[in-house]
Amino acid sequence: MPRITPITAKSDLPAEHHAVADAVVKVFGSIPGPFTMLLHSPVLAERLLSLVTFFRDECIVEAKLRAVAILTAVREREAEYVWAAQVAHARRNGVREEVIDLIRGKGDPGKLSADEREIVTYTRQLLRTNRVDQATFAALKNRYGAQWMVELTTAMNFYGIVAGIANAFEVQAPPDGDKLRK
Repeated sequence: MPRITPITAKSDLPAEHHAVADAVVKVFGSIPGPFTMLLHSPVLAERLLSLVTFFRDECIVEAKLRAVAILTAVREREAEYVWAAQVAHARRNGVREEVIDLIRGKGDPGKLSADEREIVTYTRQLLRTNRVDQATFAALKNRYGAQWMVELTTAMNFYGIVAGIANAFEVQAPPDGDKLRK
């Protein structure tokens, strides 16, 4: 049970914030888990929503690779709701089941392709130690460039923020969603 009352419809907000709820619905089709909490601060919700649309529509990191980083970050944060939502997104973007299973189980990324392995390693290092070793960083930067690195790092950390919101407010994963622990 969420720790505060979820905002699930624009009628739950004062009229001056209905446009924010409409914008959330336009992006997601409904008001999803973390946004049911974020809408308690409509201006913040609106600002964060612009990052969602940036990552979906403008980010230069290929959706499949971005999904690998996001899943890894969400797994490190142990966010049931965000995991369920992002696994569905990852599958739609071509992430293989063996990659999802490896991330879910915090397995050895040595079995993955080079780009997947490097992204999982990069994400885990950053989230576990707040640092990334030079070899791991250089491998990705040399292959993809500075803008790619900035956008990948921001995407994984943004979804870490969303995971923190879902966890802090105990937003429950949908019963039919992919389970973090199998």
